[in-house]
Amino acid sequence: MAEFDPAQHRMVPEQRWFEDFVLGERFVLPGRTQTTAIFAAFQAASGDTHPIHYDVEFCRARGMPHLLAHGFQTLVHTAPGAGLFPFITEDSLVGFLEQSSRFLKPVFADDTIYPALEVIELTPGRTTGVVTLRSTVHNQRRELVLEGMQKFLIRKRGAHSP
Repeated sequence: MAEFDPAQHRMVPEQRWFEDFVLGERFVLPGRTQTTAIFAAFQAASGDTHPIHYDVEFCRARGMPHLLAHGFQTLVHTAPGAGLFPFITEDSLVGFLEQSSRFLKPVFADDTIYPALEVIELTPGRTTGVVTLRSTVHNQRRELVLEGMQKFLIRKRGAHSP
């Protein structure tokens, strides 16, 4: 039996290069219920202490059914690292270039959200290209609660890093 090598203990699907991406291709990210533990973790990470995100009675006094998720708390679930994208681009990803988003509907504690990324634009360059992904998040009521865009600089096949 071969000796265990932690460097070989990786999830590495077939690598993709800029020219391997196709318009309309989707990357589904895991759905996730927004528990109060996620609210607490986001509060700790962000430093945001406004009671609308952590005081249920404050929210109810303002007509909300539960804690209101910070927009960035919803956005963070569109991180490609939650899915296969970073694994299939380990050898080709140069960088994350840009992100934008619109927050369309509120997300409350106990809502379940379903993020996805879709290739909407491919802009080739000489040795790299820009892959533009549309990011969406729907809730359990099938409502679109967030939409946005993310751009990544991806190497073309044969343009390996030094």
